Amino acid sequence: MPKSIAPKKLLIGELKPGMYVSSLDRPWIETPFLMQGFLITNEQDIEDIGKYCLFVYIDTAASISQAKDLAAAKGCNKETIRQLFPHRKLRSHSDSNSIDVELRKARPILETFTHTVSSIFNNAHQHAPIDIAEVRLAITPMVNSIIRNPDACIWLTRLRKSDDYTYQHAISASIWAVALGRHLGLPKADLQTLAIGVTLFDIGKMFLPSELIHKQGRLTDDEFTLIQSHVPLGLEKVIKSGGINNTIKDIIAYHHERYDGTGYPHRLKGDDIPIFARIAAIADCYDAITSTRPYAPAISPVTAIKKLYDWRGHAFQSELIEEFIQAIGIFPAGTLVELSSGEVGVVLAEYRTRRLRPKIIQLLDRDKHPLHTFKVIDLLTVTHDETGQALDIVESLEPGSYNLHLEDLNL
Repeated sequence: MPKSIAPKKLLIGELKPGMYVSSLDRPWIETPFLMQGFLITNEQDIEDIGKYCLFVYIDTAASISQAKDLAAAKGCNKETIRQLFPHRKLRSHSDSNSIDVELRKARPILETFTHTVSSIFNNAHQHAPIDIAEVRLAITPMVNSIIRNPDACIWLTRLRKSDDYTYQHAISASIWAVALGRHLGLPKADLQTLAIGVTLFDIGKMFLPSELIHKQGRLTDDEFTLIQSHVPLGLEKVIKSGGINNTIKDIIAYHHERYDGTGYPHRLKGDDIPIFARIAAIADCYDAITSTRPYAPAISPVTAIKKLYDWRGHAFQSELIEEFIQAIGIFPAGTLVELSSGEVGVVLAEYRTRRLRPKIIQLLDRDKHPLHTFKVIDLLTVTHDETGQALDIVESLEPGSYNLHLEDLNL
C-alpha cells in the first residue's frame, strides 16, 4: 500500500491558491465554511480563512477528483447546470433593485400572496375546486420581486408568523424554490411554473386528519403511510381543478422522491425524478428544517446548509445542492448572527460577491441588552467596531437565541 502523507500545518500567511485545506485549528461548525475540506481557489479564500483561523492543515495528497468536486460547490460548473436543462435557454439574473426599494414593493405582494394561499388551502379543505388562475395571478408579482432582488421576499417570509405551518410552508418553500431557479437562470415562465407547483405540493394534506398533521410525537407506520397519501390526494385535486401543466403535476407527484431512491411514493432515483421535482424537494426540506414544526424546533440556516451539504448525492442531487448554497448564501436574510464585538443582529440582505459581509440589523448591544432603536450595520463598509477591532460575524445563532423571535420583533 502507498505510504500516506500526513497533513502539513501552515500559518495563514503561508497559504496559496491551489492548496487543499483538510482541517482547521478549530471545529468546522464554528466557522462559516460549508465543506470539511476545500480547495483554495483565490486570495479572497485565504482572507476569509484568516478571519477565523491562525493556522490550518494542508493535505498535499488530496485527490484531483475530490478537489474538483469541492470546487464545484462554489457554483463554477456552469456547463453541468446547462446539461440539467437541455431544452431551455438559461439566462443570468442580476439584482435590479436595492433591498430597501424592493422591500417596499414586496410587502403588499407577499400580503396578497399569503391571503391567496390561505384562501386556496381553506377552500380545498372544504372540497372546493382550486382556482389555478387565482394562484397564478398572486404568484406572478412574487416571482417578479424575486427576479429583481430575492432578499426582500426571503426577509419578509422569515418575519411572518402563522399558526398554520402547512400553508405558511407552501409560501416559504415556493420562495426558496424560485430563488434557486433564478440562480440557475431559468426563464420567468419556468419560475412561475415552479412557484405554482411548490405552492400546491402539500395541498393533499388538507384532506388528512388535523390531529395527524399536527401530531408532536413519532408517527406509527400506519400514520406515516397515511401522511404519504397526501401526494396522490393532492395530485388528484389539482388535476380535477384543471389549468395545470405536466411540470406542475411532476412537482406535486415527485417532491418527496429522493435522489438515492429512498423517497416516496414511487422510490424513483437519480434522473428518473423530474428536474423541477428535484428542485422542489430541496426547497421543501430546507424550509421545513429551518421552521418550527409541531414535532421539531427550527434550526439555523447555517446548520441547515451543512445538513443539506452532507446529504448531497444521497437525498438530493449534488449539483443542485451546491447551486442552492450559492443561491441563498451562507447567511440568508433572516439569519440571527453574533459579531466579533459581541453584538447580535439579524441579516437583512447579502452581497452576492461577499457573502461573509452582509447588511444586518443590530438587535442587541455587546452586553446582550436590547436596543431601544434598531440600527443597520453594513459589514461591507463597516469593517471595524468602535474600539478599532476588526468587525466580523463569528457565529450563526439558532432561532430563539437570547429570546429573539423575529416574528415578534417590530422590524
